[in-house]
Amino acid sequence: MDSTNAYETGLDRNAANYQPLTPLAHLERAALIHPDHTAIIHGRQRFSYREFLERSRQLGNALAEIGIGKGDTVSVMLSNTPAMLEAHHGVPMTGAVLHSINTRLDAAVIAFQLDHAATRVLIVDREFSPVMAEALKLATVKPLVIDFDDSEYPDDAPLPKGPRIGTLDFDAFVSAAGTDFERSAPDDEWDSIALNYTSGTTGNPKGVVYHHRGAAMMGYANVIASGMGRHPVYLWTLPMFHCNGWCFPWTLGVVGGTHVCLRWVRARAMYDAIADHGVTHLCGAPIVMSLLIDAAEEDKRAFDHLVTFNTAAAPPPESVLAGMAEAGFQVVHLYGLTETYGPAVVNEWKTGWDALESGPRTTMKARQGVRYPALENLSVMDPETMQPVLADGQTIGEVMFRGNIVMKGYLKNREATEEAFRGGWFHSGDLGVMHPDGYLQLKDRSKDIIISGGENISSIEVEDALYKHPAIQSVAVVARPDDKWGETPCAFVQLKPGRTLTEAEVIAHCRTLLARFKCPRTVIFCEVPKTSTGKIQKFLLRDEARKLGQE
Repeated sequence: MDSTNAYETGLDRNAANYQPLTPLAHLERAALIHPDHTAIIHGRQRFSYREFLERSRQLGNALAEIGIGKGDTVSVMLSNTPAMLEAHHGVPMTGAVLHSINTRLDAAVIAFQLDHAATRVLIVDREFSPVMAEALKLATVKPLVIDFDDSEYPDDAPLPKGPRIGTLDFDAFVSAAGTDFERSAPDDEWDSIALNYTSGTTGNPKGVVYHHRGAAMMGYANVIASGMGRHPVYLWTLPMFHCNGWCFPWTLGVVGGTHVCLRWVRARAMYDAIADHGVTHLCGAPIVMSLLIDAAEEDKRAFDHLVTFNTAAAPPPESVLAGMAEAGFQVVHLYGLTETYGPAVVNEWKTGWDALESGPRTTMKARQGVRYPALENLSVMDPETMQPVLADGQTIGEVMFRGNIVMKGYLKNREATEEAFRGGWFHSGDLGVMHPDGYLQLKDRSKDIIISGGENISSIEVEDALYKHPAIQSVAVVARPDDKWGETPCAFVQLKPGRTLTEAEVIAHCRTLLARFKCPRTVIFCEVPKTSTGKIQKFLLRDEARKLGQE
């Protein structure tokens, strides 16, 4: 028998039939097909797709002329402005890696990132120049610093622009370069395109590295998961520094969409953009939904089209979903991590669920969902045996991912990378259950399970019960050390404006929905701390709860 495989003989990979995937091709295609279509709206500024591509090429050319290329890091601390969109394309055009810095970080953390990333060029919005100046004093690296001076920065801004701290001006740097720059291929779709640091709540943050293949595939997957048609209009309420804006800076080129830039997330600005520009899609944490539905009447604007709101984190309470629907928004629930390029799971809604009663429908909405179109495998597994747990909606295991939208690994941290990929799966650290129909539902972070008297209590389950109270706006439940029980649930509760509650009333409410041992023993009324992307900073609250346990 001839062992030669005819399908692998004389059918070699070549330039004609194989090109490395890259999200840079999305912009190039959009500029070819829709050169005059508006790609970017920023205040009074408008950029067509032709201009968007030209500006990105100029940035790439300018960087290449000063020696930036493959293996180099270009760091940016920018708001949601055209410069940030141009950086997402112009930087990787040179083969370099884009490092987007969280604009809410302090100087010490920024300095750590600059050193760890070995930053060669740093582009800074003048809004953030004071903190960056402090970071540069602490950092060992001495990058070329370029100031971005936003001409649309409002005169009535809460803070004036900071001083120039660089040796070059961004617009002058870009404008002086030619538009005929030919990007690097990339040579391999495994080439790195972006660096994003985790929150670093336990020690120094880890640098998550993305590749061109994953970023390209996320473009297609985001279009499908978000239900984007031709020429969507996307409002930038999600920070572009967060997982590269869930890869949406690259996504919109797939469908020739329009980016509507937004420096600060404010209710009036969001409603104005929706009404004036016909915004069809936006992303954000649940706090952004609260801003929209709780906005003062004078800040709201009427619009006559349905707007898709993609949200991650915990599932929104039914009252919030109802408020969003009444206001004209369709909510799509997503879940993912920095290590999965942002969203990798979507609550793919089935039309038959619309007919369910409120309770069962809410139960369906509470589930994180099924794998993204670009993710190959999603499972809930026993981390010790590496076997899937029963798909019964009850058995808890660790959520694990496998596929092309999982990070390359952690920069300069082989040990953490190997641990994250142990057994051939990415270990998320999240605990969840798999339902019989294949839908995932989170139960907790592994470190957030409360063990009280030998019983496991899911903080998410307690939080869900608390969110059902109409006076509660935001909540987080963590473990408080207890001499008798080991740990007990401690709830940090932020009330809606003008509402009042007592600790006894909160506990009584929970007892109508939960077993008594799951109910909070302690209730603290406060402003619940959140990150710049709306995630609750539980590590701060765990510290507070530990102090309470020592009293």
